[in-house]
Amino acid sequence: MKGGIKNWSEDDRPREKLISKGVEALSNSELLAILINNGTTDASALDLAKELLSNCRNDLRALAKMSYKEIVELKVKGLGEAKAVTIVAALELGLRRGADEHKKEIITKSKDVALYMQAQLEYKNHELFLALFLNNAQKIIHSEIISEGGMTGTVVDPRIIIKKALNYNALSIILCHNHPSGNLKPSKADELSTAKIKQAAAYFDIKVLDHIIVSHEGYYSFADEGIL
Repeated sequence: MKGGIKNWSEDDRPREKLISKGVEALSNSELLAILINNGTTDASALDLAKELLSNCRNDLRALAKMSYKEIVELKVKGLGEAKAVTIVAALELGLRRGADEHKKEIITKSKDVALYMQAQLEYKNHELFLALFLNNAQKIIHSEIISEGGMTGTVVDPRIIIKKALNYNALSIILCHNHPSGNLKPSKADELSTAKIKQAAAYFDIKVLDHIIVSHEGYYSFADEGIL
C-alpha cells in the first residue's frame, strides 16, 4: 500500500485504531508504525515496520537487542537514524518498566534479585557484571555496573568491588552478570572470580550473599545451588 496513512480508512490507521479500540488491538507492526510516524513515497510507515520486523524474524526479542546503528545498517529505505533512535528508546522504556515491576526494596531470596536483573539484562548482546550493595537490613543501597565485556565474558577486579562496598558502608554484596548466549551454567572463570571476591570481602566482614547469572532462558543462583 503506497501513500500516507492519511489515505487509509480510519479503522486501518494505527493511531486512530489505538484511540478507538485500545492499544491491545494493535499488532506489533502497527505499534512500530506509530513510532516510525511516516513512510516514503513508495511505502507506508506500516510497510517499513513490517520490513523491519521481517529482518528480525518477527521476533521482538531480537529487535530489543539491537542498537540504533544496527537498525540503520539493515538499510530499510525510509528508516534512518532518527527513527531508529525513537524505536530503541521506546523499547528501552518497555524494558525498564518490566524491570521496575520486579524491583524489591528488601532482599529475602535469590528470586527477588534474579527477576529484576533478568528484566534489565536479558536483551543485552554483550556481558555486563554488576554488584549490588546492601545494608544490615538487606536493603539495596546502591547497584553499579562493575565491568563490561564481549559476547563470552568480562574481567572483574575484586578490589574495585570491595572498595565500592566500603565506600557505601555495605555489609553484604550480591553479584550478577548476564550470559548473552542464553546458557546459564557458570564457567570456571565465573566460579573462580566469585571465590576471589568472597575471600576478599571476608577480610572486611562483608558477606557475598549470592552470584546470579541471568539470560533470556532464566537465572542461575550460586546460593540456591549451594556452591557459594
